[in-house]
Amino acid sequence: MPARVLVVEDEPDIAEVVRYNLAKVGFEVELEASGDQALEAIRRRPPDLLVLDLMLPGLDGLELTRLLKRQPATAAIPIVMLTARGEEVDRVVGLELGADDYLTKPFSPRELVLRIKALLRRRTAPAAGDEVLQAGSLRLDPAAHRAEIRGREVPLTATEFRLLRLLLERRGRVQTRAKLLADAWGYAEDVDSRTVDTHIRRLRRKLGPEADRIETVIGVGYRLRA
Repeated sequence: MPARVLVVEDEPDIAEVVRYNLAKVGFEVELEASGDQALEAIRRRPPDLLVLDLMLPGLDGLELTRLLKRQPATAAIPIVMLTARGEEVDRVVGLELGADDYLTKPFSPRELVLRIKALLRRRTAPAAGDEVLQAGSLRLDPAAHRAEIRGREVPLTATEFRLLRLLLERRGRVQTRAKLLADAWGYAEDVDSRTVDTHIRRLRRKLGPEADRIETVIGVGYRLRA
């Protein structure tokens, strides 16, 4: 069965461009023009992935994301946000609420298709080993999907958890942005994205006393200090 993608976009021209490009590569596509309509559609039949504009009539994209992530039946749906807003705060808030990725308008339909394919591949990929990972007071338990610092749980989104796990598994080794995009996001090709940098900033804020453990290697990428 083809994967079902729900596109929530109130600009008809953009919605049609997204629908056309996704249908062309074999996805089943449903369109909704408002957050309220999208919420009803998702409750009736949850999609495999959601492409979501932030600026919507009625329920906006951020509030819709917040509602979906609170419900066990919809919390695991991957979300790609589309937004005309370029401000850092909008991207950060969307990712903090649990969105997996974002694209800023105007965007490349080809890049959107690549990101959607990558997210769906990642969702169905077999799980790796469940060995507990630790560095200093930072402890990551993959089996329980739990991160702790000094015994206190750190709330992480699924994408933040996956990124931190990769850094811990490869602690002491520099990871380029391209490598992290390929392994944490599943992108098979280079794309113009600041997604890694945004997630690293969010991770550092959440890690508190262990924030400095994630080191920036200027001009290369990131490394987690053992």
